[in-house]
Amino acid sequence: MLRNGQARNLALATAAFALTFWAWNLIGPLSGSYSRRLGLSPTETSLLVAIPVLVGALGRIPVGILADRLGGRRMFAVICFVSIVPVLFVGFSDSYGWLLLWGFLLGIPGTSFAVGIPFVNAWYTPERRGFATGVFGAGMGGTALSAFFTPRLAEAFGRPVTHVIMAVALALMGVIMLLVSRDSPSWTPATTPALPRMREAMRITATWQCAFLYAVAFGGFVAFSTYLPTLLQAVYHFAQTDAGLRTAGFSIAAVVSRPLGGTLSDRVGPNRVLLLSFAGTALMALVLAFEPPAELPAGVSFVLMAFFLGLGTGGVFALVARLVEPSRVGTVTGLVGAAGGLGGYFPPLVMGAVYAATGAYAIGYGLLALTALAALLYTYRAFSKLPRRD
Repeated sequence: MLRNGQARNLALATAAFALTFWAWNLIGPLSGSYSRRLGLSPTETSLLVAIPVLVGALGRIPVGILADRLGGRRMFAVICFVSIVPVLFVGFSDSYGWLLLWGFLLGIPGTSFAVGIPFVNAWYTPERRGFATGVFGAGMGGTALSAFFTPRLAEAFGRPVTHVIMAVALALMGVIMLLVSRDSPSWTPATTPALPRMREAMRITATWQCAFLYAVAFGGFVAFSTYLPTLLQAVYHFAQTDAGLRTAGFSIAAVVSRPLGGTLSDRVGPNRVLLLSFAGTALMALVLAFEPPAELPAGVSFVLMAFFLGLGTGGVFALVARLVEPSRVGTVTGLVGAAGGLGGYFPPLVMGAVYAATGAYAIGYGLLALTALAALLYTYRAFSKLPRRD
């Protein structure tokens, strides 16, 4: 039976995660309009789309450390309030240089992941943490909300008003987290200095193992959810709103499968879930390399790709919960989350460069397939036997 407050705080953390992820992905769904208005090349467009991912990745390291010290309740509120500044400035910027600058800082809301994992972990016992982190991870569906609603809001009200709406939503969520959410009674703030804790986390083998696997699984999801509108407009010539609708479908598939991946990990082990995830990802990448026609062949392939990547994201943090003691989860999550974000930073740049050079994305898909196969082989060799639960 759930302890008092478990369900409420899991729901609040998931909602805050979804909203901040929406803010993190405000540029991607509008990439086509930025490209046309500013006359951007494919490489410049991919850089604009990818730049928020960089801070969203690297910022998870200090944010994870602060979450161990200050708690998830306060850190969620801080991230919501601080994110308002870049959200507003991106909405009112009309030059490529300013968009890059404020887009860089738009990565701040993407750091919320490193707050939520230790926050929900502390509310649940080890045998239920796969479920808890999987449900929380479904908040990455904020990218689906952004892909679907951001282009439509921009068309109806204009880009500046759209960003003002997001800023107001972030302010309200910050207040809600302060007033309604609570840190788990079992959570105790870390009192040791940050750098020693980070060094200790970096000495844990599981940190680097999970960082690699998350860079593939979550990095693949982030790369597609941010760059897919650009790809669909370039290859299949969809309008911006139509590309956003299909990107939302991609994100929803991953959102549904992430808690499934966490729950299955509790039952059959995260290693088996990860093997299935990486095998399916490699297969779908090979199918997409041949640029199958829209809608049915390509659409099904993208949705299955998202499903397999979502399974993997749920499996990785079930693995973290299995291998890392709770007092270190925040710091380890920051490092692993940073790796996942960085995994999503480079693929859009590669895809943009490949498309600019060849007029197709086949080489990029091939590299994704090889990376997924490498992750599959590593998972098989490193985690064929997992330690028992506490």
